[in-house]
Amino acid sequence: MMANTLVVAAAVVVLITLPTEAAPRAAPLAGAVTGTPTPTPSPSPEPDLPSADLPPPIRTTPEFARQVKANEAGTVPVLMYHRIMKKRLASIDRTPSQVRQEMEKLAKDGYVPITAREFVTGKIDIPAGKHPVVLTFDDGHASHFALDGNGMPAKDTAVGIIYQVAKKHPGFRPVATFWVNREPFGLRDRRDQTRAVQWLTSRGFEVANHTWTHANLPSLSKKKVAEQIVRTERLLDKLGAGPSDTFALPFGAMPRKRSTAQSGKWDGSRYAFKGVFLAGAQPSESPFVKDFDWRAIQRIQSNGKKGECRKWCSQYWLEWLKKHPDRLYTADGDPDRVSVPEKLRGIITSKWRRQVNAY
Repeated sequence: MMANTLVVAAAVVVLITLPTEAAPRAAPLAGAVTGTPTPTPSPSPEPDLPSADLPPPIRTTPEFARQVKANEAGTVPVLMYHRIMKKRLASIDRTPSQVRQEMEKLAKDGYVPITAREFVTGKIDIPAGKHPVVLTFDDGHASHFALDGNGMPAKDTAVGIIYQVAKKHPGFRPVATFWVNREPFGLRDRRDQTRAVQWLTSRGFEVANHTWTHANLPSLSKKKVAEQIVRTERLLDKLGAGPSDTFALPFGAMPRKRSTAQSGKWDGSRYAFKGVFLAGAQPSESPFVKDFDWRAIQRIQSNGKKGECRKWCSQYWLEWLKKHPDRLYTADGDPDRVSVPEKLRGIITSKWRRQVNAY
């Protein structure tokens, strides 16, 4: 908890002091047709874009789980990114090169991306021996997604980088979660917003709720918190992405009435999330264990090992997990089983106990 407080406090200070143009307006997406409705994109990926599909699942056994050293009670890194900029303006910004290098390392170390929705619902359908990682991007910044003149993801955006790494490393699944505010990806035009969101969701990405104005929720009444969330839910529904199953707290800060971040209603509309995410500063517990709290899921800020990040950010934690593989979630390849060493059987929550495959 102390780690989370330190990193969140630092992030709040940084974000408050950012220039007012922190979320620049994006140009209309390439290929948009003025004056006509935007068609829903095809769910089939382009031939030169890697697919988010996974290999067929297997049927595991205790012996096989032992062979691949499966441990689905292990921790999962949920990485948190903000702006991607060639010249960083704040400590939480990352350059395209830094993001690319980090994802290359993840791919080489056997990580397979899943979405936040898949994580909180336990749909971790990755190959045996691999490790899940959740790539999350806050604020719906223009640097997260844009299409170039050929209608392909711009190369230095988050989506462009993810596809580049997936093409180089076929096991690196091209998916991520984008938590957005009222102008997703810096886009103002509703048709461009719709095209962007549907382009992403039709290819396996998740686009979900981060409040309407990136509000500091502890300063708001219960009614105002619900309004911030519902207005974004209504937008996402119009864009074809709602309702959201996951929610990222702006600044990682809980509202005074914590349950309002989980479910509520405003102006006749309701919301109910399956996972609420913080802003730092350690790996998350597996969704299958008793200690997992879906109401306050830990994340890790993507960053090096300087200052506050000496022990709390991604470089530190990814190195630590590599040195302590017994603490890392390792999949069994079977989505219908939860494979763990026999000594860990007792920490699996009752919801998943019948699926336990202990060895």
